[in-house]
Amino acid sequence: EWPETGRLALYLLGLRATCPPPEPSAQRSLVTWLKYYLEKDWAGSRRHGHPLTSYYQYSLGVLALCVHGKRVREEVIRRLLAAEQHGRFGHGGGSAVDTEAVAALAFTCLERERLVGARLAAELRAATRGVRRRMVEAQDRDGFFGNVYSTPWAMQVFITTTVCQTEPAYGRAMAALLGNLDAFTTAATVAQALPVLHGRSYLDIASLRCREEPDTLTPTYTEPLPEVPGNKTVQLVVECAQPRCSPRRLYDRPVPVPAGASLLDVLRAAATQGPHNFTFDTQDTSQGPFLSSVAGLEAQQQKRRYWQLLTAPGARLQEGVADYRPRDGETLVLRLSQW
Repeated sequence: EWPETGRLALYLLGLRATCPPPEPSAQRSLVTWLKYYLEKDWAGSRRHGHPLTSYYQYSLGVLALCVHGKRVREEVIRRLLAAEQHGRFGHGGGSAVDTEAVAALAFTCLERERLVGARLAAELRAATRGVRRRMVEAQDRDGFFGNVYSTPWAMQVFITTTVCQTEPAYGRAMAALLGNLDAFTTAATVAQALPVLHGRSYLDIASLRCREEPDTLTPTYTEPLPEVPGNKTVQLVVECAQPRCSPRRLYDRPVPVPAGASLLDVLRAAATQGPHNFTFDTQDTSQGPFLSSVAGLEAQQQKRRYWQLLTAPGARLQEGVADYRPRDGETLVLRLSQW
């Protein structure tokens, strides 16, 4: 089995934030497992020079352990620091903002909680300043850092380093975030955005003082989205950028769907229409369905392959397959790529 570094790290962060009844033995066991996964994540793939999962998950693991006040071996920290210093966080030519932000949060936490020595703390502080500077330089015209989902991560870095009140880029990002709150539809994405809207970060969990509070949480029920009348046609293209693929374009056909259909609905419609055979599979994740296979070709983590979602001529989608709703006449490209 592959390490569950990121999943367990997010669970432990959530567990700490919700102030559960004290069960020290169970919590210690989970922290021990996370330490094990963090070591396995790297040690199992030393010859490749990167973690078995990703630097994003690896950073989450370090952050979660720090929030729980647990020391991490200096070698483990320096692996992450070296990756940041040598620009290894990017993948597939895409943005690495979310990974850089999580790493910077981990660095700041280690320094703030005094879990590292003075020399390493100074290096971590310098790396965080570099991350913050690059975020400002890379902010797009819409105000996002990377995309709508990586923006809350980046904003947490500004909050933890206490420059959010004086940095104009932070104000532009907050305006962009407030204008796109409807993009956050899953528990995982809401958990990233909600602290920022209150001027907080995941690091605040470390100093949280749990006390008895009345149970004021009540379920809410939202009305389903109204159906959009009419139909639309989406051009669906499947490409394989791998050397072994021939032909490169595996599928290219118009797919008629209802006007309110999501990309996932488009894929389902393509799978039922003939005569060309189109197949796909998804995997459930905390952030919604993940496209795991198309036309029998799998996105394999161990081989660093994934299905990239694009709109022609090559703009990356910011939303997932279940959330994105293509326009009539739009061309959508599924491209098997390497990170």
